[in-house]
Amino acid sequence: METLELKQPIGAESATEDFLPLNGTDYIELYVGNARQSAHYFQTAFGFQPVAHAGLSTGLRDRESYVVQQDKIRLVLTSPLHGDTDIGRHLDQHGDGVRVVALWVDDARRAFDETISRGATPYMEPKREQDEHGYVVRSGIYTYGDTVHVFVERTGYEGVFLPGYEPWSPTYHPAGVGLKYVDHMVGNVGWHEMNQWMTFYHDVMGFQQLVSFDDKDISTDYTALMSKVMSNGNGRVKFPINEPAEGKKKSQIEEYLDFYGGPGIQHIAVATDHIVETVLALRDRGVEFLTVPTTYYENLSDRIGKIDEEIDMLRSLGILVDRDDEGYLLQIFTKPICPRPTLFFEIIQRKGARSFGKGNFKALFEAIEREQALRGTL
Repeated sequence: METLELKQPIGAESATEDFLPLNGTDYIELYVGNARQSAHYFQTAFGFQPVAHAGLSTGLRDRESYVVQQDKIRLVLTSPLHGDTDIGRHLDQHGDGVRVVALWVDDARRAFDETISRGATPYMEPKREQDEHGYVVRSGIYTYGDTVHVFVERTGYEGVFLPGYEPWSPTYHPAGVGLKYVDHMVGNVGWHEMNQWMTFYHDVMGFQQLVSFDDKDISTDYTALMSKVMSNGNGRVKFPINEPAEGKKKSQIEEYLDFYGGPGIQHIAVATDHIVETVLALRDRGVEFLTVPTTYYENLSDRIGKIDEEIDMLRSLGILVDRDDEGYLLQIFTKPICPRPTLFFEIIQRKGARSFGKGNFKALFEAIEREQALRGTL
């Protein structure tokens, strides 16, 4: 896609109506090698609940999908049923990864028209899908790499997920772990492409820039990256965008681009109200997290100020803390959940803070570099 020119400075106040009102994230669809096993993994490891299924039994002949959900977080796990399919080619190039970030809207046709008129490339023309439970309207546009945004209008639907899906209720129902909603999703793009996609989200989707980090903010002795955070008008959808920066060795963004085969979603940040309890549950279920040296916690109170949590407990779990003018946040990052060192999850609890953990960048990226060194990709 060609670089777009800004129609007004990013961050500038605008008196115009939000032309793309978003209610939040509707679902995230991952293309995976084995949808059934992936659904089992997300149930077992992350506490997602089984919701719906589509495949041969529902009339599909090219794919099978399982839907799992925890509170407001809904994942769709999709695999091809034959060779030489678009889904299979996506898997060949990228491995398991996010294909669709679906956004909940009141009017999918208007969302499509507004974004296309501003330069978006169509992915899905507005389509009304219906069954005995009502109807859904969906449309979609392309964004960076092979990632797409689908706009979902579901006010007229009372079914389990979408038309074409049937309820899926196996006997296996592990308990949830306290995950609440998608806080943000981070995209990695290629060299010198961050501003292009920042401009896309501003001009095409009406997002504003919340914050910017350069290679002085996000760097270690060896690697660096740059990042800008874009948010929609009501703040319910936030997309940080990363690009590589020059460093002595290969950065995590370069490693991602190499193994994913291009730009894509690097990680999904999911919120909890009780991060200690959530991380304890996840760890007991086999989820592996990045670790930081215990020296990170020395003088933590002096750096962060008073917090409610016991520092010894945070140290034992590897949970990071950062503060901004609004409060503080706690966060921790899983190791990649796929064979390729690409997609991972962030667990985050906000206690007033609206930022993204700038004070933790150095410790986090040094932890990622240690994993890269073990993989031989640093």
